Amino acid sequence: METTAPQPVAKKTFPPFNLVRLLRTVFAPRAGERICILIDLAEPREAAEFAFLKNPALTIQRHAFEDFYQALHRGAIAELGLQGGEMFAYKVTGGSNLDLPDEAVATDGTALSLAKDVYPNYDLILCISTFSATAPLTAFAKQFGFRGATLHGVNPVILRSGLAVDYNEVSRQAEKLRLGMTRADFVEIDFEAAGRAHTLRLELGRQEAQKSHGLCRGGPDVANLPAGEIYFVPKGAEGEFPMRYEDGTLGLMEVSGGRIQKASLIKGSQETIQAHQRKLASDPVTGELGELGFGTQELPVSGRDIQDEKILGTLHVATGRSDHLGGSLTPDKFANKLNATHDDILFSPSKTPEIAVTQVRMARNGATEVLIENYEPVYLRKLLEE
Repeated sequence: METTAPQPVAKKTFPPFNLVRLLRTVFAPRAGERICILIDLAEPREAAEFAFLKNPALTIQRHAFEDFYQALHRGAIAELGLQGGEMFAYKVTGGSNLDLPDEAVATDGTALSLAKDVYPNYDLILCISTFSATAPLTAFAKQFGFRGATLHGVNPVILRSGLAVDYNEVSRQAEKLRLGMTRADFVEIDFEAAGRAHTLRLELGRQEAQKSHGLCRGGPDVANLPAGEIYFVPKGAEGEFPMRYEDGTLGLMEVSGGRIQKASLIKGSQETIQAHQRKLASDPVTGELGELGFGTQELPVSGRDIQDEKILGTLHVATGRSDHLGGSLTPDKFANKLNATHDDILFSPSKTPEIAVTQVRMARNGATEVLIENYEPVYLRKLLEE
């Protein structure tokens, strides 16, 4: 069925994007710290003399240049007392959170090693890319001691809203939700698609809820921006849920033992389902449910999951790699290293209009709370208003 729930709409106005304000709020940078920017390109050599700017299709990389690189050199570095400001390009990985290649190219054409020439020599690293690099960059941050932010998929809507918010306030709001959801026993999600009802139960084992709140001021760590999310790494999962593939195909995922065991067609392309089934059979950990997340912010729909999954009333589950979230599924456990992705499956009126999320329930402290009903936050909004 087609859900008639209203799309989440921002109820506030946002100040203009300001890089100094963003960096100061997220990092609280110290004078003398060195900062750089990473981008991804199909041909990293096109970083030389900023040749990639000749390609109008590279909109994300253009934003990296115009809104971040140029802003740094037009005064942000001086105002914040930072040093550096260089830009480096690595080869596009082709998948969400796949390990990053080591080879990179500087804008003067010099070939470099990220591990030898970049990670050890910068305190703040901004990765503005096509595909998310949060998982691998988090691992490198812990190894080399830098702080960073991943901002994949940046577009004008994100710049005007999700990157223009006050992350001090985002952090405070996220903490209200975290405290109201932490140490839950389980969450059950009721779905409806093509006239059929389905339920997925995720066991949380009374773990501490975590928050993505945009502040990265302490030790080595990486913030995923835009931020604004409460998340868990499930201890197990059973049931079934509908999923929309990139080509619009709807499939039904059968889950047991914490993993998708089988995909079957609801409507669309049987070949899409068969390809997924082959992947599950050849590399079973690709079906592991490694995250359950809930958005915390009032934001406009951007058309990019990185922001749209942070909208209050939306939720997402993710398959695959979970080590960057505190889970145990690391890249070495995949049969094929190119399968070692972390893929968010977002449920929202804008992304999945064919799928109704009729109710999301949380069991905690002997009580059941309705978190979301038809994409409307119920208990979640109550927590924010307390």
